[in-house]
Amino acid sequence: MVMTGEVVLETQGLAKRFGDLQAVQDLNLQIRQGDVYGFLGPNGAGKTTSIRMILGLISPSAGATRIFGHDIRRQFRQAIRQVGAMVEGPAFYPYLTGRQNLKIYGRLSGGVSDFRIQEVLEMVGLGHWGEAKVKGYSQGMRQRLGIAQALLHRPKLLILDEPTNGLDPQGMREIRGLIRRVSQQQQEGTTIFLSSHLLGEMEMVCNRIGVMHQGVTLVQGKVDELLGHAADMASIHVDQTDRAKTLLKEKFGIEPQLIKPGWLEFPLQDRDLFPVNRELVAAGLSVHSIAPRRRTLEEYFVNLTGESKDVR
Repeated sequence: MVMTGEVVLETQGLAKRFGDLQAVQDLNLQIRQGDVYGFLGPNGAGKTTSIRMILGLISPSAGATRIFGHDIRRQFRQAIRQVGAMVEGPAFYPYLTGRQNLKIYGRLSGGVSDFRIQEVLEMVGLGHWGEAKVKGYSQGMRQRLGIAQALLHRPKLLILDEPTNGLDPQGMREIRGLIRRVSQQQQEGTTIFLSSHLLGEMEMVCNRIGVMHQGVTLVQGKVDELLGHAADMASIHVDQTDRAKTLLKEKFGIEPQLIKPGWLEFPLQDRDLFPVNRELVAAGLSVHSIAPRRRTLEEYFVNLTGESKDVR
């Protein structure tokens, strides 16, 4: 993906109150051209409310949003002209075909050619399903059709709200692959803003993230910078974990954590793992694997917020 540094989407002090509920407060985001930007947080964090404000679907209680330099409230048409979005799941006419649905949506916003409709169907992996009625589509196919709809007019900014919501692991992989393909097709020139509570999924596709918690943006930045370029944890798959924990404490002063049966982890801290492995083997323990690894986005989120509810 090409990074030019140009700011595509920016929010400043964005806030929304519903009666006594402060759903979003002081939201400050900055998405740059070429980003696959992950907008992360648990369910109920305020992500969808934020996206609806960003798109001008609801008015903020405070703050401002600028898309391609245009204020979404004062210059709505100019701001939204190059934006494609799927918010809270796609809605289609079930007894029409995928192609017919896209043609209707295309007409509502100025019309698109049959060639472009086929192009986006191919892009999202529905090239052979355009003539099938949407009522027969799987949930994953409907999600892909929703992304095709958002791509119809070659948007420079694509906003997707929980695109893998309700999908099985295979469906998640399909959407993840689609997002990668769209981001890598430089002729489309698409920047992607993606909200989710599925941190593992987002770690695999995003180059930058913003973490939202209880209506507030806690941090944003490049994934590699936030998680670290290098491994900072050591993972051991070993028999008799209780014995292994005792030995590691006595020999190295290490206090590993039991992650799951047979697996221990501890901070790497530039430690050479060869002596650790040697001592475990010398004590008669079967070491299936020992290796450094980088902390995950979920671990980073838990350290940042102190909780892991509704994120995975």
